[in-house]
Amino acid sequence: MSKPLFGKDRICAVVAAPTAREMKACFRKAARITKTVELRLDWLKNEDEEDDFLLWPTDERPRATVITTCRRRAAGGRYSQDIFHQTIELYSSTLTGASWCDVELETLEFLGAPYWNQHYLHCVQILASFHNFKATPKEIWPIFQRVRRFAPEAIKIATQCNSIADSLRVLALAKGKRNVIAVPMGEIGLPARVLALREGSALAYAAAGEKTAPGQLTLDEMKNLYRADKLNRKTRVYGVIGDPVSHSLSPLMHNLAFQQKKINAVYLPFLVRDLKDFLGAIKPLGIAGFSVTLPHKEEILRHLDDCDPLAAAIGAVNTVVVRGEGKLYGCNTDYVGVLRALESALADLRGSRVLLFGAGGVARAVAFALAQAGAIVCVSARRMSQAEKLARAVQGEAVSHTRIRKEFFDAIVNATPVGMHPRANEAPLAANELNCRLVFDTIYRPMKTKLLKLAERRGIETVSGVEMFIAQGTAQFDIWTGRRAPVALMRKAVLNALREEERK
Repeated sequence: MSKPLFGKDRICAVVAAPTAREMKACFRKAARITKTVELRLDWLKNEDEEDDFLLWPTDERPRATVITTCRRRAAGGRYSQDIFHQTIELYSSTLTGASWCDVELETLEFLGAPYWNQHYLHCVQILASFHNFKATPKEIWPIFQRVRRFAPEAIKIATQCNSIADSLRVLALAKGKRNVIAVPMGEIGLPARVLALREGSALAYAAAGEKTAPGQLTLDEMKNLYRADKLNRKTRVYGVIGDPVSHSLSPLMHNLAFQQKKINAVYLPFLVRDLKDFLGAIKPLGIAGFSVTLPHKEEILRHLDDCDPLAAAIGAVNTVVVRGEGKLYGCNTDYVGVLRALESALADLRGSRVLLFGAGGVARAVAFALAQAGAIVCVSARRMSQAEKLARAVQGEAVSHTRIRKEFFDAIVNATPVGMHPRANEAPLAANELNCRLVFDTIYRPMKTKLLKLAERRGIETVSGVEMFIAQGTAQFDIWTGRRAPVALMRKAVLNALREEERK
């Protein structure tokens, strides 16, 4: 096996801050986690801060493989001076311990190969880079060839990925090459960022200070949550698909569970706007299973090869297993989560009159769970035609919004996304519509939604969606791995994260 180009640590910490003091502190912190560091000189706010940082004595700096970058605004950076000043900045950095300089393609092409080969930086290793913060060009290979003609020691291609297919094309650039860094940018490209090292990229970048690119993970997330440098071709890939998906705590819950059980697997958040785009990535990325959240719980049924009878009856799937030859099998663990959450709050669901607000994928699982437990299900929704359809499916009753404040229910369940992070200041129902003994909100983030706060002010018992979320997630773990989920660990991780969020 050939020696890694940048040393043993293939996760590169990006150090970016406006002052020399902050840059130094960030560098020290990063070097305790990884020995490969990129210093973003263009983030320093003025020349005095640049000089202060560059004059930092070498013997006081942490030992690391250092890549310096002074990216100009034209290439997506913050450096405002011309290319000649840029090269002087980079040269100065080599005198203080940098062993690599990241130079963007625009600078290389402006100076030209003859000048470049004789310039200051011939004494340092060059990482030639191309960035596009808007899109991944359809013709990406010609761009790769433009960079390669300067014969740099390493090449980086970083582009905004507006589809998962884009991220696969970026990853393909690194396959079979020792000196290529593939960086799929943007939230859609985030899973591919994590998998880049597994796919052959020489480095994967993560923020040790301020984030410098869209979709960039923190160093802690890349190193400890996703363990990107530990993934290999035998790693099973799982994930959650949805839009939005950045709020999900499923990656935290499942990745910690995999680690405790010593399972070679990773769980990733896939922002999916087009289901076919994601389905086309299942085989290339080796995806073994995935969770399904809004808005895909019903649409995914059309793409399954087989389905659990209960999930088929519900008409919504939140869990998919990828079987042999890529066959997709769907089931629904939301159903389990609903029952566990409500049974702990209501002594007996049988005969209870429950108002369900919403008629989408989550609402369907709630309705079937309640009906199966013997509750009288009343359904209300923004679209009454959908409410009537769901009510018929569970032999319940459709209730118009105007009737809600005039009637009493044993429980009210919110199964809409209204009130979900980051729009936590909204509620699907007003305080005077909460005429019940108990309010259950299927939303878990925030843990205490505005709806639950309204209920508490009226002295109504409340149940957070956290219990449902944990129960459905542990059931998914059991299905995918065939092993018992570490429930206590998963619960603790989710509750700690939510409580920490509330303290901020």
